[in-house]
Amino acid sequence: MRVSVVGGSVAPEPVETLAEEVGRLLAQRGHTVVCGGLGGVMEAACRGAKDAGGATIGILPSEDRSDANDYVDTCIATGLGHARNTLVVLNGDAVVAIDGSGGTLSEIGFGNVFDRPVAGIRTHSVGSIEGFRSCATPEEAVQFIERET
Repeated sequence: MRVSVVGGSVAPEPVETLAEEVGRLLAQRGHTVVCGGLGGVMEAACRGAKDAGGATIGILPSEDRSDANDYVDTCIATGLGHARNTLVVLNGDAVVAIDGSGGTLSEIGFGNVFDRPVAGIRTHSVGSIEGFRSCATPEEAVQFIERET
């Protein structure tokens, strides 16, 4: 399955460590990582996936494929800015949201709109939004999305 991993393009080291572990776990279980293709959480998740032999897709906000982080296998340049968040979610079967800000919050919302299960790690408190689960660890997040898809 494809899993969209979303979060901030700038993230503190502990958050990057979580994202890298999510990417690693997804790849070890045979899943492809889909992300926004930039730095922070996106780069860390791709790095974890690549370290475990997995595949990665980056859906970029810009028109320039060279903007992708070094761990993206397939770059999709959109020129859409934050509007590309819709495409990041649509191209995954589930979403893992890690930390983040307004863009990440929009992706959590799109996960709900497009009926994707969303696991959140240290991210926004969204109350009782259907299909969302707050998770304490990367393992819990990956297990949740696997059960729900």
